Amino acid sequence: MKTSFGRLARQSALIGLSALMLGVGASSAWAVDTIKWLHLENNPDNLKVWQNIAAAYEKAHPNVKVQLQFLENEAFKAKLPTLLQSNDPPSMFYTWGGGVLKAQSQTGAIRDVTAALDADGGAWRKTIAPAAIDAMSFDGKVWAVPYQSGVVSFFYNKDLFKKAGVDADSIKTWDDFLAAVKKIKAAGIVPIAGGGGDKWPIHFYWSYLAMRIAGKDGFAAAKADKDGGFSNAAFVQAGQDLADLGKLQPFQPGYLGATWNDTLAAFGDGRAAIILSFDNTYHTQASNATNGKGLAEDNVGRFPFPVVTGGKGLSTDDFGGVNGWVVTKAAPPETEDFIKFLTSAENLRPQAKQIGFLPTVAAAQDAVTDPLELAAAKQMAAETWHQNYLDQDLGPDVGRVVNDMSVGIVSGQVSPSDAAGQIEDAFQNQ
Repeated sequence: MKTSFGRLARQSALIGLSALMLGVGASSAWAVDTIKWLHLENNPDNLKVWQNIAAAYEKAHPNVKVQLQFLENEAFKAKLPTLLQSNDPPSMFYTWGGGVLKAQSQTGAIRDVTAALDADGGAWRKTIAPAAIDAMSFDGKVWAVPYQSGVVSFFYNKDLFKKAGVDADSIKTWDDFLAAVKKIKAAGIVPIAGGGGDKWPIHFYWSYLAMRIAGKDGFAAAKADKDGGFSNAAFVQAGQDLADLGKLQPFQPGYLGATWNDTLAAFGDGRAAIILSFDNTYHTQASNATNGKGLAEDNVGRFPFPVVTGGKGLSTDDFGGVNGWVVTKAAPPETEDFIKFLTSAENLRPQAKQIGFLPTVAAAQDAVTDPLELAAAKQMAAETWHQNYLDQDLGPDVGRVVNDMSVGIVSGQVSPSDAAGQIEDAFQNQ
């Protein structure tokens, strides 16, 4: 059989083209998009919940791989800006919202999730508390999907309070709190677990005191560069009240080098009577305690941050945060859908129950059964003002100064007036 060279060449070309098209089809069929999920969770039991949710999503979406990536809290804050500008950024990451999120939204490194929330007539948006969405919104766009909210409060060891003869219910003012600290110390007990190494745990004190003294309007004026801004007398007084606490030497030995996990361990081990912490503290003190169990549930009490006599702030003004998940610009298109799956009521319930937090999705709040969590939820339901963490709300540069100054004040290294001046300078120069 005679076959011309031209015909043979054409047949070979067709065969090659067919093989190429089959290869492209096979490649497309088996292409896998990897969602790189950057988080701060180091508790194995909590991670297991997330791993199960990721596995369920992967099973329903064979073309998607969810890869959990961990960074410790301080490393996360330090490395995230570089990661977002690198050739290998995460697809989604944890946020506290506030000025830090706003600054990230202006870099072009993240994408807004407004369209995803508003798809199908806003079906997803309607499941989330409007105030939580507002906390993640800037310039008319939503820049993160909120999934939990919380309030910072004092937690205490009931046995140690009883030994010291302190009644937690009687602590209503800052003077009451200082008196309790003195009484606890006189009983030979370390009053407070403090995390001066990470710095931000100490900023809780200065922030709450500033709120209690300046009040909501005073804070708004400072942010609007009125009445002397953050160098106003109210913020200097907040520093003085914090300095007065520091003079009592209330923290555990070595607190200036203690990380947050160290701080939780000090409280969970019973080496300190008090900790100013998040609403999930019962869970985190247990997981960080030396024995892995921590204080028994019935041995942990809670009370709100006291008012300051003569201050303009109210006892119902809360300090805390709304946390969410941010999507980066180069993330796979399935990332928003995975976060929708992650933050559904069905999947938030096991997270809230195991990790211990207050979901921003109302349908999932029935999973909150811990008495301390329920007390926090009740407090937040009656709040008159919810102020986000200042090291997030005021932006990363100002936040670092707030944290530094808080530690400087309580340790006696910086005067309250100098600290207020440095915070104001940072705010003006950001």
